[in-house]
Amino acid sequence: MNEVLLKFKLLDLSPYLQPLPEGPVRKLKVYGPDGAYVADIDAPIHFLEPVRPDLIRRAYLSALSARFQPKGVYEGAGKEHSCESFGVGLGIARIPRYKGSLWPRGCFAPNTRGGRRAHPPRVEKKLHEEINKKEKNLAIRSAIAATGYKSWVAARGHVVDKVPALPVVVTGDVEKIGRAREARKLLQALGLWLDVERAAEGVKIRSGKGKMRGRRYKEPKSVLVVVSDAKAPLVAAVRNFPGVDVVAVNNLNMLVLAPGGVPGRLTLWTVPAVEKLGGLFL
Repeated sequence: MNEVLLKFKLLDLSPYLQPLPEGPVRKLKVYGPDGAYVADIDAPIHFLEPVRPDLIRRAYLSALSARFQPKGVYEGAGKEHSCESFGVGLGIARIPRYKGSLWPRGCFAPNTRGGRRAHPPRVEKKLHEEINKKEKNLAIRSAIAATGYKSWVAARGHVVDKVPALPVVVTGDVEKIGRAREARKLLQALGLWLDVERAAEGVKIRSGKGKMRGRRYKEPKSVLVVVSDAKAPLVAAVRNFPGVDVVAVNNLNMLVLAPGGVPGRLTLWTVPAVEKLGGLFL
């Protein structure tokens, strides 16, 4: 018996021991405009939600497809010709042809020049992927919870090496910042400016004809700033930074929380926004 216990003690079990996953965020560390630690506050119940990538993806596709605009064609397109088929017995195709010429070319038919389309787009086609309201709110809470996990945020490609803690929460005085210069100092103090620089370096010119249609540049996503009021001065101060989005807490949606349907966006919260979040998306 002693020999068995001795062998068990000498056995290396390290390959079988998995590291414990990060636990949910229960306390939020609050920082001031200078990046100094201020206090701890209780995290809303949203940050305790388990991260559901499958549900987040479904809710993202629903929100994305809601922006699609139905399109169709003019019902008379390709049909406004005076034409008729010559019939059979002439050794030529029986497609409709223009009148008034000895060898008129074909028209009207889908396989002719200027003819109608065989299967045109129809406005009756259902483009929006529907989702239940409770399911959508659950997905939003799950995406909010993902902003508190460093593993999810880093997996999206964000630079979080110098970020003190996730999620990043700042005092309500920050919402009064109205100058881009001051907002940049704030992001630098919190270690978020490195991710903005990453987005600036990743701006590329789009390939293809989209350059002529108002979509010339492709820009990576960087920090999401969540404020309590859409009219806060901070909105104008940060909205032009590369890759930065700013949104009021009551307007949070999957398009900004999980761009591309991938959870874990690097997010900056203000204390008033966190307080308002407690009664939303439940």
